[in-house]
Parts: sequence; C-alpha cells; structure tokens
Amino acid sequence: MTLIDPLLLATARLSTFAGGSGLTNASGFFFRRDERLFLVSSRHVFVDNDSGHQPDRVEVELHLDPDNVTQTIGLSILLYKDGHAVWRQGRDKDSEIDVAVLEIDRAALPERLVMRAFSPRHLVSNSDAMPLGQTLLIPGFPLGFHDAIHHLPVVRHAILASPWGLRFQSRAYFLTDARTHRGSSGAPVVFRCDDEHLQDDELPWKLLGIHSSRMDMGDRHPTQDESLGLNISWYPDILLTLTESVSPIAPADNESTGQA
Repeated sequence: MTLIDPLLLATARLSTFAGGSGLTNASGFFFRRDERLFLVSSRHVFVDNDSGHQPDRVEVELHLDPDNVTQTIGLSILLYKDGHAVWRQGRDKDSEIDVAVLEIDRAALPERLVMRAFSPRHLVSNSDAMPLGQTLLIPGFPLGFHDAIHHLPVVRHAILASPWGLRFQSRAYFLTDARTHRGSSGAPVVFRCDDEHLQDDELPWKLLGIHSSRMDMGDRHPTQDESLGLNISWYPDILLTLTESVSPIAPADNESTGQA
C-alpha cells in the first residue's frame, strides 16, 4: 500500500449507463466537504443533450482492501429521483460550467474501503504562485485505459499554458498543454504541494483544476495542421458552491461565478 500514491486512490473510474446498456467511460475524483462525500466529474459525463448522451445512472469503481488493490467493487448511483437530477452543476454568467458533483450516500459504501479525497484546503488560492509552464499531472482513464489488474488510473504530464487566475476568453477556465483523450473528462489537474499545513496530509497534492475537454481551432485544416494539443481545465472553486449544504435533490443549474 505504501507504494501507491494516494492521488491514484482519489481518482475514480466512471462508467455511465442507460438502463442495462453501457454508454461511456470517464474520469472523476472524490471531494470531501465536512462529513459529506462527493463524486466530481465533467457535467457532460452526466448529461450532454447536444450529443444525445442521457444516462440514468453512473457506476464508480471503489477499492476494498488496503493490502490487495486488485479487490474492487462497482457502486451504482442513480442520476435522477422522481424525475429530478440529483447532481449539481454550475453556471458562469450566461453559460454553463462543465463541472458537476454527485453526492455519495455514505451508508451505501462498503465497510472496508480504500479511498482518498480532496477537500477545500486542497484548492489553490490566488496568493499561490502559478508560473506559466508549471508542471502538472492529470490522472485519469484515457479511452478507458488503466491498470486493469490493480484498477488504477494512469497519469499524463501537462504544463500550465495560460495565466492561472485569469479567465481564458472570459470563461472560468484556464488552458493546459497535454496529450489527452476521450475518457479523461472530469480528471483532477494537480501539482505536488509543499505547503506546511498539508505536509502531513494523506493527499499531498493541490487541486488546480478539473479537466474538461480538448480545445482546438474550428478552422484547422484536418491534414495540414496538427491539433493544438491544448485542453480546458475549469477552476475548482466552483466546488465550494456546488457542495454547500443543500437538499440532496437540487436544481441542476446552480449559479456560480467561478474563478475571477
């Protein structure tokens, strides 16, 4: 167990379903707010009307044994109750933020569980120096690929490609330069932290953003021009709004302004 970085146990593999039919694979991570536990991913993992993606449940893989990480179980979570979405998503002025949270019922968790979770103290503040080119990591499940024996994600290298703290093109996200694929949506964007108050924390990583999708030029020539290799990462302060104490069944478009 000591050989496994806790970041890998804070990152979750998600599968979406409509009835008994499997739809997509995606990434996500666990976020703890006081005594409440949430699953965080991209909003388009839970619903994407433009593509016709409308699952009714999501399954997240959990590790059971600290001495044997090959032992896992799938926890199925319904996305709707009485016709209402049970996840929460945000809006930024007149547009959506591609981040959503789904609360996990702790009573539904197995007695033996190996899990790590980010918390509000893992968020990066405006006072933290984030230089351009900062080395970042994006743990996730690109194209669903992972260590299928130990059920752990793989990690991609990234760098900060736009000024952190500024809203790229007035949206609540920044850019990373990394090679990513479908299935990575919802992955945490992190860097190793040296903050004194986190030195003894079981998850010594700062949460810089939430990976959403690749960004490309609409007029790029498909054969003459390579893909930009840039990605959208939403600022994680949206999580503070989405995890405020509310009824478990809440409207799916709660207002939030995101990072300034």
